[in-house]
Amino acid sequence: MKIGFIGLGIMGSRMAANLQRQGHTLVLFNRTRAKAEPLLGPCGNFAASPAQLAGQVDVLFTMLANPDAVEQAALGLDGFLNHLRPNTLWVDCSSVNPSFSKQMAAKAARREIHFVDAPVTGSAPVAEDAKLTFWVGADSDDLEKIRPVLLSMGNRIVHTGGRGTGTSMKMVINLLLGNAMAAFAEAIALGEGLGLSQELLFDSLLGTPVVAPFLAAKREKIDNRDYEPEFPLRWMQKDMHLATVSAYEAGIAMPLTNVAKEMYRLAMRGGFATEDFSAIYEFLARNDLSLPVTTPRSSVPPGANFDRENSVEASRAIGVNR
Repeated sequence: MKIGFIGLGIMGSRMAANLQRQGHTLVLFNRTRAKAEPLLGPCGNFAASPAQLAGQVDVLFTMLANPDAVEQAALGLDGFLNHLRPNTLWVDCSSVNPSFSKQMAAKAARREIHFVDAPVTGSAPVAEDAKLTFWVGADSDDLEKIRPVLLSMGNRIVHTGGRGTGTSMKMVINLLLGNAMAAFAEAIALGEGLGLSQELLFDSLLGTPVVAPFLAAKREKIDNRDYEPEFPLRWMQKDMHLATVSAYEAGIAMPLTNVAKEMYRLAMRGGFATEDFSAIYEFLARNDLSLPVTTPRSSVPPGANFDRENSVEASRAIGVNR
């Protein structure tokens, strides 16, 4: 089984590296070739385009930032979908909205390609240790074909049902993560504003039933003001936005999530887009929501227009996908 892998960011690069450690030979593509360099060699070849990669593989993994990036890789200029051989498996591990996954599944089926949505939960260190959880929406036969490959990158596989259900489950999980992080950050900021020390707040709250367990792992980042991204804040905002789009499609009201996603949006505009999503605390602790958007705190490229990027995602996700 020859494996293709498109998307070598924080998570994808670690997932691909674990596949190689288990003896798999990969054909790789990433828009920035430099990110693929550590994986090139006897077990890793770089393809000039998704289309060139497609004709060489039996299974293709995509791990991309958003629906637009997935669609571009699949159906854009030199996209892979028209070049995969019949009965090839396309496993999309990207965090996208369920309706988009179903659209891609339908487009793949018309080309006799087997589509699997298999997003993951777990941060960069978890991906490094091959302990990811895969939420898989697929036919049972397709899942069994790729189960050994998934277990090269993770230690838990949950078959959620048919196509689109893996994406649905990932959306629910990230909604809970985003809301919990924002609520905790707001509570800590309030406690400090009332004169309580951060140390007292952390020692008293972490490990209690009122705080989500994952927040204990964020203490060091907040203590040290070091927000090296394990899950960038802009991607959390994107996932929460897509959750609200899906809620709109399903007729579900989500007032809390709509407010929280706008908090993350304000943090992005304050320069925290590429830092870990726990940096929402740093943004709230400033106690000033009228922050300038022209002086980024971190390495956001000058002129990067995250508003436009997400508005494109919104329009596509609501139903104007090609």
